[in-house]
Formats: sequence, C-alpha cells, structure tokens
Amino acid sequence: MEKSNTPILQNEGIVRNWIVGISIAIPLAVAVLLFMPSKITAFGDWVYFLPHLNAVMNSAASLALILALVFVKRKNYTYHGAMMTAAFVLGAIFLVSYVIYHSAAESTSYGGTGFIRQIYYFLLITHIIFAAIALLPILFAYYYGYTNQRRKHRNVVKFAYPIWLYVSVTGVIVYLMIAPYYTH
Repeated sequence: MEKSNTPILQNEGIVRNWIVGISIAIPLAVAVLLFMPSKITAFGDWVYFLPHLNAVMNSAASLALILALVFVKRKNYTYHGAMMTAAFVLGAIFLVSYVIYHSAAESTSYGGTGFIRQIYYFLLITHIIFAAIALLPILFAYYYGYTNQRRKHRNVVKFAYPIWLYVSVTGVIVYLMIAPYYTH
C-alpha cells in the first residue's frame, strides 16, 4: 500500500462510498428518466439540439481518450492527465445534457431495416449496458490517478479505459445511425 499523509488518502473510505453511491444513483436516475410516463415540457424546444451536442462531446471525449493513451505510452503523464481530465469533464457535461434531453423529449425510434437494424440494436444495447457499469471503474481510475496511486490506477484502468472508450465511440455511432430519424 502506498503511504501518504494527504487528507484525500486519509479519507479514502469516504471517497469510496461516494464513488459507489454515485455509480449506483446515476444509472438509476437515467433509467427512471428514460421510462418516465410524461416528460418535462418546461425546458422548451432548445433541448432538441442536445443529441447533436452530445455526439460532438462524445467524439471529443473519444479523441481525448485516444490521445491520453498515446501520452501515457510516451510517459508524458502531464498531457495524459490533461486529456483524461478533458474526457472526464466532457463526460460529466454529456451526462447532464443527456439527462436534460431525456427528461424533456420522447425517445426517437430507429427506422432502419434488415441487418443494419440488428447492428444498431447490438451497438445500442451493449452501449447502454457498458455505460451503466462504466461509471464505477472510471471514477476509481480518475481518483487513483488524481491522488497519484499509480498501481491502483493501472489496475483499474485495465477495465475502465476500454469500457469508457467503447461507450464513447459507440455513442457516436448510435447517434449517426439514428440521426436521420429525428423529427425535430
């Protein structure tokens, strides 16, 4: 175990509880919003722009994740951390935007047919499943990286990074596949 006298590490148990709580609460809140019988209309029509913004944020997060991998392979930990922070911030903004959109707008049905429809639903379902479980390892990886607990960080990143990258990339692909069917 790495030793440190920093207050962050002394309160690691509290941080772990917060990470676990957030990792459970957010997917549950998203699930509730997706299945709400009626949507919040107070937001107005501007929310229909959010899926397009979300695709841009997911694209940028994917790029930041790929660059972070390049930088860590080159042992440039400063740029690696900057790219991971960028991906983390983009992910947080995306999540807020996603919640706002799905609390205000009805879901769009995919209109494709044939084999492409099966591909769409495979990507969508795996995207949703991995997105639901991704937050826990992502938060731990970010916390361990931020607190310079490199061994723990590397152990968690083995799982967190590929899941996060998959979720980011498939989010963009799913958006591109469903975008022609948006009616607004």
